[in-house]
Amino acid sequence: MNQLSTVIVVGSSRLLGNTHQLALALAAIIEADVIDLNDYDFSGFDYEFKNINDDFLPLIRRVLNYDRIVLASPVYWYAPSSTMKKFMDRISDLLKVEKGVWRQLRTKQAALVATGSDAIPASSFESVFQLTFDYLGMHYQGMLYAHCDNGFSLPEHTDAIAHFASKLRAG
Repeated sequence: MNQLSTVIVVGSSRLLGNTHQLALALAAIIEADVIDLNDYDFSGFDYEFKNINDDFLPLIRRVLNYDRIVLASPVYWYAPSSTMKKFMDRISDLLKVEKGVWRQLRTKQAALVATGSDAIPASSFESVFQLTFDYLGMHYQGMLYAHCDNGFSLPEHTDAIAHFASKLRAG
């Protein structure tokens, strides 16, 4: 099987925080590009589409150039970060305004990278992503989660990262 081109989209409030570090470690193994949502200026979903000229559409078009899309978010109150949630909400633009663009998601692989202070994340966290990927017709490949109560420690998570990278490569 050919290696899929992969992008990891990081939605965290903290530059080079735990989630970003985990995403970079995975990216190094699977040769993925990393996009930080903080580098883009886009607002939340708007039913009147007044924000259609912000950075979201160019960003999603860039993301759609990849075969696999990995979303990376810290767990905040059992849910994605507000930055990631805003990104996910804006996919609604594709369903209403850019219908040809959203259909491209059906051909994509999807995965999730997350960090949090709980030893095991609440199932509700992963469900948000899994149900979204399913609705969009994307093939979900699972979640890599790192418990980071005392900060991210690469040696502590090396085996899990390598195992997840192998799982992604296997399809």
